[in-house]
Amino acid sequence: MPSAQIDYGGTMRTYRLHLPAGGPPSGLVVNLHAAGATGADQAALTHYDAVADAYGFAVVYPDGIDYSWADGRGASVPDRQGVDDVGFIATLVDRLVAENGIPRGRVYATGLSAGGFMANRLACDRADLFAAIAPVAGTLGTNVGCNPSRPVSVLATYGTADPVVPFNGGPMTGRGGGSTVVSGPAMVDRWRQINGCPAPSDEALPSTGDGAETHRIASDGCAAGTSVVFMRVDGGGHTWPGVPEILPVQSVGAASRAFDASDASGQFFASHGR
Repeated sequence: MPSAQIDYGGTMRTYRLHLPAGGPPSGLVVNLHAAGATGADQAALTHYDAVADAYGFAVVYPDGIDYSWADGRGASVPDRQGVDDVGFIATLVDRLVAENGIPRGRVYATGLSAGGFMANRLACDRADLFAAIAPVAGTLGTNVGCNPSRPVSVLATYGTADPVVPFNGGPMTGRGGGSTVVSGPAMVDRWRQINGCPAPSDEALPSTGDGAETHRIASDGCAAGTSVVFMRVDGGGHTWPGVPEILPVQSVGAASRAFDASDASGQFFASHGR
């Protein structure tokens, strides 16, 4: 999967694109890496090429500047440099949609950690472009406004024992420095409010003996046919459920095996186009 380039604002930005076999893609997933990683790392971690193939999606793995994103918290090098990653990703989406005949109502974003923060930021700022998002282990900075132009479906995954991005919000220190972040439950509540959702149902997923228990807390039938689903991983760490931990367990906590975050988001995206 060779790296491709796009000029955005005078800077050459790189990305990796995977297209499904046999005809135009049925949708596009923007899959955003964690801080300190690359698009290629995110492709390997999340095995998303295979998930995209299963649903006929194209998937793109952009590379952040200094291995991170300008998600608005002010903690990363690109944030401090005034990089416009919302604009870069939107421009990249426009190009890929046009070149590959992708339906405009079937553009989605997912991401881990800093990539999860960025996925939320994209939905807040470009709800016209993204029909659904699936952030993992990333909310929003408390300094980042979120007033989307229309409802966006959200599948959010947060571990209660995340040692990096605090589940209950507050100060955190990431690769680029400190920030103050919204809690997982408050972020989910915000999306329910934005989307005018009914009260959620709570379903415990079968235990896999990994020390974590996952609750699928779902609000369906929100405005414009959207849904907000909260995968609350009780005892879960700073990880992508269903795949091995990205860093030593001592530093990120345990990964849940109760579900696969890649498969879950693929299924969610397939049923939440516009």
